[in-house]
Amino acid sequence: MALTGVENLARLPELKKKLLWTFFLVAVYRIGVHVPVPGVDTTALADFFESAKNTLFGLFDMFSGGGLRNLSIFALGIMPYISSSIIIQLLTVVSPELAKMQKEEGAAGRKKITQYTRYGTVLITIIQGFGIAVGLESMASPTGAPVVVMAGWGFRLMTILTLTTGTIFLMWLGELMTDKGIGNGISMIIYAGIVAGLPRAVLSTFDLLKAGEISLFVLVFIVVLMLAVLVAIVFMERGTRRIPIQYAKRMVGRKMYGGQTTHLPLRVNTAGVIPPIFASSILLFPATLGEFSSVPWLKTVAAFFSPQTITYNVIFVALIVFFCYFYTAIIFDPADIAENIRKQGGFIPGIRPGAKTKEFIDKVLARITLWGSLYISVVCVLPMVMIQQFNVPFYFGGTSLLIVVGVAMDFMSQIESYLISRQYEGLMQKGRIKGR
Repeated sequence: MALTGVENLARLPELKKKLLWTFFLVAVYRIGVHVPVPGVDTTALADFFESAKNTLFGLFDMFSGGGLRNLSIFALGIMPYISSSIIIQLLTVVSPELAKMQKEEGAAGRKKITQYTRYGTVLITIIQGFGIAVGLESMASPTGAPVVVMAGWGFRLMTILTLTTGTIFLMWLGELMTDKGIGNGISMIIYAGIVAGLPRAVLSTFDLLKAGEISLFVLVFIVVLMLAVLVAIVFMERGTRRIPIQYAKRMVGRKMYGGQTTHLPLRVNTAGVIPPIFASSILLFPATLGEFSSVPWLKTVAAFFSPQTITYNVIFVALIVFFCYFYTAIIFDPADIAENIRKQGGFIPGIRPGAKTKEFIDKVLARITLWGSLYISVVCVLPMVMIQQFNVPFYFGGTSLLIVVGVAMDFMSQIESYLISRQYEGLMQKGRIKGR
């Protein structure tokens, strides 16, 4: 009998153990989000973030699962680790030593790169922790209440130590989740942080419905649109362009090898969620500066780049398209793919091996990346349209929805792969017993 449903989980104690480990570690993370850093007035800080939700702080608060709003021990979340990973990945392009370490040294090289990523995470966390501590001392709620109770170097050192320890603990928690649980632990932490804010957003929507600010027809339209966008994201994230590859037949001794046909899958969205994260960070930076500055022209620039303006959305789409091509060029090298195909005796039908194959793959990748970038742009601009036209009290769509759907799809596919592998192991064991 095939193991295809969730009801078969009880038959696999190993899978149950992995799921329990995943849920337990996610619960530990969510508990830590509510443990505040000493010396902070959390009420005044929450009021401040309510007024600064459309700035860079609002973006970081989303990825930290509300930890930055509470200034908890996990206030920085896992973002320093992600930033360090992206920096190391970019450095592998310009540094021959890192590129050699990644490609030629195998598992040992990847282990060294992981270690460098951890060191970079600690350094970034210390810098960000110091910046947050200094910034908090000058913050005040809209009512004038100071955020920091007792400012000074004691508070700064305590904040740096607490936030750095919290991020390191989260990094370890993510690696432990990857090892003992199911799925990528870092992605699961981000997923849990984003999903944790959905119930509050749903309750806010129903409050608006009761108050008469949103009609029942608009609410039904929003729900239908949400389902349509979810289906579109799943369809696009699974979308691939398959390039056929034919391997030539060759004689080795008395046996004939090769001759099979396979394909090279190119994802429509090769860059993932990195482009909107980069674009949002760059565009929200002026708004964040304007929030703290009293300079008139800087406040004018910040208002010019407000998420509700047409200028912001046009530049946002342009940056997403740019970063889609830029990041795809970094993580996917057509020259290496063409060289590997040539070394294995393969070729694309109708295309000469070598430089012509590289040009063909590059051309196909450029075409599908354009459609992928436009799809990401539509999903990321949709929240602004929903807020302006329908007064939706939360950011439906955008980077958060892409992450949630992507992680959920990966989680379910890994469970399915585990079930299938265990099924085949059972069949192989039966075959051995029958053979004996």
